[in-house]
Amino acid sequence: MDSAVAKQVAHYLDAKRQYLLESWMSQVMIDSNDRFKDHIIVNGTRMLDVVIAYLSGRQINDARILQFAQRVSAERLEANVNIGEFVYNVTIGRSEILDCLVETGFTIRELTPIIHTINALFDRFLYFAVLHYTELKNQQISEQSSFIEQTHKDKLTLLGQMSSSFVHEFRNPLTSVIGFVQLLQSKYPSLEYIDILTKELEQLKFRITQFLLISKKGVDRKERETFRIGHLFDETLEFLYPMIVSTNVSIEREIDDSLYLLGYRDEFRQVLINIIMNSLDALSASPVKRIIKGYRAGNQLMIQISNSGPPIPKEMISTIFEPFVSSKALGTGIGLYVCRNIIHEHGGIIRCESDDELTTFRIEVPIGDDDESTGQGYTKARFEP
Repeated sequence: MDSAVAKQVAHYLDAKRQYLLESWMSQVMIDSNDRFKDHIIVNGTRMLDVVIAYLSGRQINDARILQFAQRVSAERLEANVNIGEFVYNVTIGRSEILDCLVETGFTIRELTPIIHTINALFDRFLYFAVLHYTELKNQQISEQSSFIEQTHKDKLTLLGQMSSSFVHEFRNPLTSVIGFVQLLQSKYPSLEYIDILTKELEQLKFRITQFLLISKKGVDRKERETFRIGHLFDETLEFLYPMIVSTNVSIEREIDDSLYLLGYRDEFRQVLINIIMNSLDALSASPVKRIIKGYRAGNQLMIQISNSGPPIPKEMISTIFEPFVSSKALGTGIGLYVCRNIIHEHGGIIRCESDDELTTFRIEVPIGDDDESTGQGYTKARFEP
């Protein structure tokens, strides 16, 4: 680059400073909510000063450009505007300077090295600014994610504390009520509405247990035991029978009745109740088919619980097992979270798939070679209200 030509170009750009800045400002994009919008003209002037200084022969190293770029990128992040808007404004400023060069009277051969120099200055500035903006944005997202995660943990801790307190205040009198109802049922078996009362109390007991499973406090956890999956499904359907009747659901049960699992029977029952009841809550009064399958695939117990009701929104599928996520207006968002934790404790996985035809919850739990399951004795039955 011819230093004499460069200095003359620098002098020309300095003389056209006011025109360049006004022309540039007439084209830039500025968000009305940008709290740093008054800084835009200042930053544009400073970038023009960098170009003029460099062409005049003064030393402009990367450290100076880096410091300038990082300050501007920090402002852009704090302004909470699209980074594309910033890149566009810088590009407009570059174009204004390059367009002005044709008026200097120098040939294209004389101007080519100067054009390359100006482009290099702008490229380095943009690179440093966007890189720093990205780093700051990633840090911001990371901090927000940590905050959200900590908030979930705090909620779960608080819920656990509340549950532990709640169980001492409520479970003892509930147990007494259930006991006296059973005595009444034994003494007066024909007493009207006693069966309904028993079912409602069992539902209430189930709801309490669901909260307690989050904290593991107040829950009398039994030892692992071997239990038959088919029998557990039958118990679950019997327990939910009043709800099944009220939602007019037809259930097809396809369970390998020889399947056994070594695990926590009551907790696994909780999973089945949660999943079945969760979808029953969302079903309309029109007849809806539900298919329940249980079979062995290699060393895995496979459970599929499907229904032909309304699909789960796609945006919820990835978070449906997270705590406090619910599509129901009055939902607590802990049922499926509890399910996931219980299945993980059994060394398995649970996932959900949903489209316009079926919503299916799939559970896979490992079965050891020494388990009692033989994979024989498959039965198919219908369960209708």
